[in-house]
Amino acid sequence: MFQTRQTVAIKKIRLGNFKEGVNFTALREIKLLKELKNPNIIELTDAFSHKGNLHLVFEFMHTDLEAIIRDRNIVLSPADIKSYMLMTLRGLAYCHKKWVLHRDMKPNNLLIGEDGQLKLADFGLARVFGSPDRKFTHQVFALWYRAPELLFGSKQYGSGVDVWAAACIFAELLLRRPFLQGSSDIDQLGKIFQAFGTPKPVQWPDMAYLPEYVEYQYVPAPPLRSLFPMASDDALDLLAKMFTYDPRARISVQQALEHRYFSSAPPPTEPAKLRRPPPKGDSFSSKYLDPDPPEGPRVLSPSRKLRRVMPNREGVDEDGYPVDDKVDNDVNDIRQAAG
Repeated sequence: MFQTRQTVAIKKIRLGNFKEGVNFTALREIKLLKELKNPNIIELTDAFSHKGNLHLVFEFMHTDLEAIIRDRNIVLSPADIKSYMLMTLRGLAYCHKKWVLHRDMKPNNLLIGEDGQLKLADFGLARVFGSPDRKFTHQVFALWYRAPELLFGSKQYGSGVDVWAAACIFAELLLRRPFLQGSSDIDQLGKIFQAFGTPKPVQWPDMAYLPEYVEYQYVPAPPLRSLFPMASDDALDLLAKMFTYDPRARISVQQALEHRYFSSAPPPTEPAKLRRPPPKGDSFSSKYLDPDPPEGPRVLSPSRKLRRVMPNREGVDEDGYPVDDKVDNDVNDIRQAAG
């Protein structure tokens, strides 16, 4: 045992006994974070087991993007928003370069350090992607950040799901509140369609073939400017490309980073100059519902014509594989690293 006198954050996870098996979510997170070394990704500094629990040791981060968005004492300038999006997309681009889907992008998983640097965190739902035959669960991401292909039950998806969630975060920075606040998968789709119009087959040819496809009454798309009246033309253009319905046509993270939004004026604020609230736990509630939300556009779910209910499959893990399948080939190596 040695002392570094460094402030760290420790995430405690129940391991379970060997009869029950270990917590594979934690093991995957360790494995991926050991491979993902980037200035905009949280650093896992150590992992150890103690009294039946697994402890993950992370660098200490002072707050998160959710706290920034909710703090009405902080004014977010266009340059500030650009800076937060630049750091978010840089971290995400590195994940995708390493063939990793984050699958849980949301403001409180974007941590911010004392130096203003934003870092992606919470890789418990992250998975390696790339195989065309690989099937995943569609029940990932917090509901408000879930891409339409996931809401329609797609189990074969790629990096576009992270791009959609990043677009929701972009919208949230602009509006200072969550953009699409559905109460269920069906309601969330309604919120999306009311905001961007009901997609036509020419916009998204594969939509009708998704496992839980629901046909909605047609609703025309309002001008994007009406939803984000204070956004620049370049910001609106990037949002439109990130919110593209067809995941095959949706802009990639790398393409988003090369978009003119990031090279046009104003330049992004330097991270060290971004204003921050007090450290997490000192000044805000974890609930994300303002008692008196700011005025702004609201979306209402259109009525649906048809709903096809799909039966739940039993005997499969959360990625759609039989529960007795081997999940990870490196479990022993990771156990050793963690204990």
